[in-house]
Amino acid sequence: MTDHQSFTLFPAGADAAARMADFSASEVFHRLFREGMALVEETAGYLDGQGREDSKMLERSGALAYASESMRLTTRLMQAASWLLAQRAVAEGEMSAQEASDGRYRLSEDETVEDLWAEGQTPPAKLIDLVARSRALYARLKRIDDSLYADASDALEPNPVESQLARLKSAFAGQ
Repeated sequence: MTDHQSFTLFPAGADAAARMADFSASEVFHRLFREGMALVEETAGYLDGQGREDSKMLERSGALAYASESMRLTTRLMQAASWLLAQRAVAEGEMSAQEASDGRYRLSEDETVEDLWAEGQTPPAKLIDLVARSRALYARLKRIDDSLYADASDALEPNPVESQLARLKSAFAGQ
C-alpha cells in the first residue's frame, strides 16, 4: 500500500484530528517513521565521516557548494524528523492530534534551489543520493501533512502577505 492509497482508510468528513490519530496509529506511519529516522542516521553518519573527507577533496567553490547543500539537507531532515516525532507522540498518547495540527508542527514547502555546483564540478555521489532521497521523503511527508490537515489549513486566517499581493494585483489589473 502506498502513502497515497492509505488515505482511503480515513472516514469521509473526518476532521484533521481524527485523520491524524488514525494515521499515526497505522502501519504505514510506522514504516515511514523507521524509513525517515534511518535516513537521518545515515545522513549524520555520512556528514560526520566520509562526507568530511569528500568535502576536503573539492575546490574552494565546490567546498562552499557542499557546505550549502549539506546545510539544506540537514535542515530538511530535521524538519522531517520533527514532524515524524510529533506524529509518533500522537500515536503514543503523549500529544493530542489537535496539538499536532498546530502550525509549528506542520511542514512548509521544501525550498527549491538552483544548482549550487559550478559547471565542471562533480558533487560527491553519496551527497547527491542523500539529497535526492531526503527530497523524496520530504515530498511524501508534505503530501501526507497537507492531506491530513486539509480542514485545518482551510480554517486558517488568510496569509497577510498573500492578501496584500492580491490587493496589489487587483489595483494594477485595471491599468
